[in-house]
Amino acid sequence: MLLDFDVKRHWFKVQVRRLRQHANRRYGSIRLHIRRDQVFFDAYHQLSLRSAEEMRGRLHITFRNEQGVDAGGLSREFFGILAKEIFNPNYALFTSTEDGCTFQPNPSSSVNPDHLSYFRFVGRIVGKAVADGYLLDSHFTRSLYKHMLGIEPTHHDMEAIDPDYYKNLKSILEYDVADLGLDLTFSIEDHSFGRCQVVDLIPNGRNIPVTEENKSKYVSLVCQNRMTTAISSQIKAYLDGFYELVSKDLIQIFTPRELELLISGLPDIDVTDLKKNTDYNGWKSTDKQIEWFWNILFSLTRNEKAAFMQFVTGSSKVPLAGFSSLPGMRGVQKFSIHKTGGGVGGKALPSAHTCFNSLDLPPYASETELKEKLMYAINEGAVGFLMA
Repeated sequence: MLLDFDVKRHWFKVQVRRLRQHANRRYGSIRLHIRRDQVFFDAYHQLSLRSAEEMRGRLHITFRNEQGVDAGGLSREFFGILAKEIFNPNYALFTSTEDGCTFQPNPSSSVNPDHLSYFRFVGRIVGKAVADGYLLDSHFTRSLYKHMLGIEPTHHDMEAIDPDYYKNLKSILEYDVADLGLDLTFSIEDHSFGRCQVVDLIPNGRNIPVTEENKSKYVSLVCQNRMTTAISSQIKAYLDGFYELVSKDLIQIFTPRELELLISGLPDIDVTDLKKNTDYNGWKSTDKQIEWFWNILFSLTRNEKAAFMQFVTGSSKVPLAGFSSLPGMRGVQKFSIHKTGGGVGGKALPSAHTCFNSLDLPPYASETELKEKLMYAINEGAVGFLMA
């Protein structure tokens, strides 16, 4: 549960500190001489020669043609620059989601002949930063965090990756396939590298029609292909590198949300700024439920505020310019609270639509009930459409 995050993080730090101290005694420091305009390639070429055990030791960073002694500050700067370079589109390693805030492996990364070696390097860098306590301004998709933890992604994770695609899949599940006028088979079209080719989701899938009886299986396979199968070699290379520095058993105590916070840190969430940049639909700012909502949000711990951000936006990342610049699927999209149906005191939970940065809030009868339902929804995070 969220309340245990600090305890988990402390235990994790103790474990990796022991490994680091052992490596320091055996190998000493790794000295990297880095050109600022070539951080990715210089680090890649110098660290690819090192074993995982050596990499657990201390890094000593020197930027060429600059004076400065690395007492931690240069290493922090090195990881900060490298975290941004990882997503440089020139490397074709990652693609961003619609809101541009989170990233997942690019299924067409093979345009770069060294892509798998680079993915392993990126995994090592993320693992090294986590093990040494350096925070990265790198926010991956929830499905990739799940892969890191050995958890299979679900259809719920598709909404933040491609909202339009998610909406189409949701329509398939909610309406009769015949009424939609869709002529679907268990296959998809792949448009990589300017070519269109049919990819079967099951053997001979292009000749097997999607029906009312099997449509839930079709949606599941489509999601699996998008988040796992189509990028399986990239994910494997990334995980191979990450697990060299941080073993799977050390991070499996975390949830996907907590893993993002471990890698990227707890955000500094200004609730006053969020309140100032919130739109209402069906509610008024003077409604008692809205007043209760803000009372609750102001009272949350930093961990809980981070979990709330992840719940309503899909990531803990806060815009540098504040919540007036909160990105959504179609550019800037302020946080909004929508009034949902049902009588006062209903059993429904609040739900979120991460691609719209919106919260659906039922009309609860008391502040206590609102907080109870909101915290349950945040911690469980079960939003999206149902699978048959």
